[in-house]
Amino acid sequence: MAEIKIIENPSEIGAGTRGASLGIGALKVAAQNKASGFFGKYERFVVEDENDLLNEEVWYLKAKHIDGIVKIYQRTADIVSHVFENGDFPLVLAGDHSSAGGTIAGIKKHFPNKRLGVIWIDAHADLHTPYTTPSGNIHGMPLATAIGTDNLESKQNDPKKETIAFWNELKQIGGISPKIHPADLVFIGVRDTETPENELIERQNIKNYPVDELRSKGVEEVTEEIKNKLQECDLVYVSFDVDSMDCDLVSRGTGTPVENGLTPEEANDLMENFASWRKVACIEMVEVNPCLDDKINKMAETAYGILENFTNKIEKRLE
Repeated sequence: MAEIKIIENPSEIGAGTRGASLGIGALKVAAQNKASGFFGKYERFVVEDENDLLNEEVWYLKAKHIDGIVKIYQRTADIVSHVFENGDFPLVLAGDHSSAGGTIAGIKKHFPNKRLGVIWIDAHADLHTPYTTPSGNIHGMPLATAIGTDNLESKQNDPKKETIAFWNELKQIGGISPKIHPADLVFIGVRDTETPENELIERQNIKNYPVDELRSKGVEEVTEEIKNKLQECDLVYVSFDVDSMDCDLVSRGTGTPVENGLTPEEANDLMENFASWRKVACIEMVEVNPCLDDKINKMAETAYGILENFTNKIEKRLE
């Protein structure tokens, strides 16, 4: 019988603030405070990080620490593919969101001929490239690596040739590029974007469900619409960034908090709905940062409650 396997990916070199590497530990504290045996229940794999790069000079200003992120992508892809080899379900808990590109690479590495859909629950579109980024932080770029774009139509920067070489390598990890088609990408809660991302979203007609639309339609209707949109996909990956939730309702315990987001209840209902869908083959949770939490460990406690609930739905599916 298929089992859930936890992949811990503590990398935080793609973020602009420090502390996301501690997010997994904060989730464990939240579980222990509930007297939960969650983290002792499942076999776990740990992705070796490159966080020591944060102590060194930044060489690639338009894609900071991209040399290390290439390694993180490859290690993540290898572990995700390994979990699939045994017929199991990879549940990824990660630091910053850049590593999600490695997760997607791992899915496609194992299922090269399967059509992959992506549900991205986030305040941000994460569609920047070294040619468009205002910050150089790669946690704003994972989806661009997945759809294999440079977005030169919206070019703002002239990256070094060494940066471009690493960027091209990043897009090719897993042996396939592009890994997903923009038509098979759906956003939920995206509300903090820059002009190059907006132009790409418009050109590619990528669907976003803003919070107001989610509330007017309701979680059930939105999840059904998304299932219909992705019905031709063989597999679906769900990426849940905790900054999709309203920072004023939860806490600012995440790298890039944004107001007017999902309530914890809405986030929980979405994740339970998707976890129950048999096409969902992998789920990832990212960007818990206890160093930034203005309410002790509130973000991790909220995220852990959601994690526990949707994992129960996955378990029932796998029985």
